[in-house]
Amino acid sequence: MSLDDTPALPAWPYPRWVAHRGAGKLAPENTLAAFRLGASHGYRMFECDVKLSADGVPFLMHDATLQRTTNARAQLGAGNSAVAGEHPWGALSQLDAGSWHSRAYAGEPLPTLDAVAAYCIRNGYFLNIEIKATPGLERHTGEVVARHAARLWAGVAVPPLLTSFDTESLEGAHAAQPELPRGLLLDTLWKGWLETALTLDCAAIVCNHTLWDTSSVTQAKSAGFRTLSYTVNDESEAQRLIDLGTDGIITDRVDVFSPI
Repeated sequence: MSLDDTPALPAWPYPRWVAHRGAGKLAPENTLAAFRLGASHGYRMFECDVKLSADGVPFLMHDATLQRTTNARAQLGAGNSAVAGEHPWGALSQLDAGSWHSRAYAGEPLPTLDAVAAYCIRNGYFLNIEIKATPGLERHTGEVVARHAARLWAGVAVPPLLTSFDTESLEGAHAAQPELPRGLLLDTLWKGWLETALTLDCAAIVCNHTLWDTSSVTQAKSAGFRTLSYTVNDESEAQRLIDLGTDGIITDRVDVFSPI
C-alpha cells in the first residue's frame, strides 16, 4: 500500500507545528516564560514534560534530577536528594528554574500543570503533555496526570495529547481517562511498536524524526495513527516530513519555522 492508498483518518484537531518544551532553547525549558516566548513567535501548540512531586502535584520538568535546570543544590542543600520527584511541591515551588538559562530569566519558577493548563485554555492554545515519571512510578504517574488533565480541560473542545516513551504510563493514563488522546513515543522502531500502540488505543505515534520514511508512515497511517516527529530543527528535514504527509513537527527552532 502506498501513501496515496491509506484510508482517511478522523479529523486531527491539533496544529502541525509544536514548540518543544515551550520555546525550544530560546528560554528556560518547561516554564511559563518559555510558553510566552513560543506564543510570541506565533505557536499555538506546545510540548512539555510533566512528573509528580512527592505529594502528588503534577509539575513541569524533563530530567529525573533537579541539577541541570534549577538551583536545587544551593536552595535545598547538597545533602538532599537530587531526584525531583522525592521533594514536596512546597520545596520545588521555591526553586529558581530560569537562572541556568540566562540572567534575563532569573527567578523563573517551576510551573504546575494547573498553571500551564490555565495559560493554554485562556489563550486557546493546545498542549502535548509528555508523561515523565520518576522511576518506579510510571503507571501511577500516568493515572494521576490523566485525571488532572481531564479535570483541567473539562468542557474544553480539544483536550491535551498525552504521550510517553513508557508503556506503563500510557496504560495508567488509558485506565484512568480512556477518552483522552494518547501517543506512543519512540526512539527506535522496536519489535511490536505498531501492535503496542494499537493495544494502548493510541491516537498517534511520535517518533524520532529519522525513523519516518514511506514505509513506516504508511504502516502507521494504515493502522489509523497520526504521525508526529521530534525534535526537528533542520529546514530540509522539516520539508521531508511534510512531503511524507506526517501530521506534526515538534521543534526547538521557533525562531526559524513559521507555524502559520
